[in-house]
Amino acid sequence: MKFIENMKWRYATKKFNPKKQISNKDLEFLKQAIQLSVSSYGLQLYKVLIIEDPKIRQQLRAASYNQSQITDASKLVIFAHHRSLTSKAVDDFITRTALAQGKNFDDLKGYGSHIKDALGSKTENELEHWASKQTYLAMANLINACAELKIDACPMEGFDKAEYNRILGLNKLGLQASVITPIGYRSSDDETQHFKKVRRPISELFETI
Repeated sequence: MKFIENMKWRYATKKFNPKKQISNKDLEFLKQAIQLSVSSYGLQLYKVLIIEDPKIRQQLRAASYNQSQITDASKLVIFAHHRSLTSKAVDDFITRTALAQGKNFDDLKGYGSHIKDALGSKTENELEHWASKQTYLAMANLINACAELKIDACPMEGFDKAEYNRILGLNKLGLQASVITPIGYRSSDDETQHFKKVRRPISELFETI
């Protein structure tokens, strides 16, 4: 039961050690943590990009107000949500559910229709806002999993989404960059790691009704 200890250990890392890299074994663990994230209806209407190419990361750094985490972290994880819902996305989910749970696809078609109706009632802006929120759930799993492995992370919204879309060719894929998380290992001279964590006290944050 070291979850609380891990949460106290982690912080939004400002300076990474570019020489220290995440192992393939740990990266696979983090991928599984993201894969197992909760998602509305279980749809997971997003793509997770792991950027390693130094040239691309230099371009992305310029589109991120020149923040050093973009190039210095071991990996740059980008969560990009689908900008629209397609019937195929729901049908694919129903197929995966049928295969995973040993059920008949036809028996689940009613649930698929319910999802299509529920999400189809949203406006385009509402649907994209909903899809974007799902990526934050996945990012939270990544951050918590990183803390378990004593891998540093820095959730970031400070970047030019349009430029990210352009550099990574996301527009033609129907994707929108939503939130990013550089992951790796803190630099010894990152002063932020020594700052006391500031949170609202439990007595103010919670109310039992």
